[in-house]
Amino acid sequence: MGLSGLCVVHCVATAVLVGLLASAGGFLGSPIIHETGLTIAMIIGTIALGRGVMEHGLMLPSAVGALGLGIMAGALSLPEGGHEPVYTVLGVCILALGHRLNVLAGRGRL
Repeated sequence: MGLSGLCVVHCVATAVLVGLLASAGGFLGSPIIHETGLTIAMIIGTIALGRGVMEHGLMLPSAVGALGLGIMAGALSLPEGGHEPVYTVLGVCILALGHRLNVLAGRGRL
């Protein structure tokens, strides 16, 4: 959940910095930064969701998280700009919901 939150902060901060400081926005808005960070977040998210299934045996958190991961993967295929940031943030939020459901399932509250 922390990595998903950092991803959202990165996306929002990049948009703000691009608007305020063109030089800082050029570096942080670089496609390679976005693609690398999103790929790492997807790998870690997959591992965490898989661990949750192994620990508590419930598929719902992983199914929700997998939807978020799929949207994030789809965002990687879109051209920079346009709707790509919207799909990235949407995928990250759904993945975070999957992680939250994993926590609740681990505590026996799901």
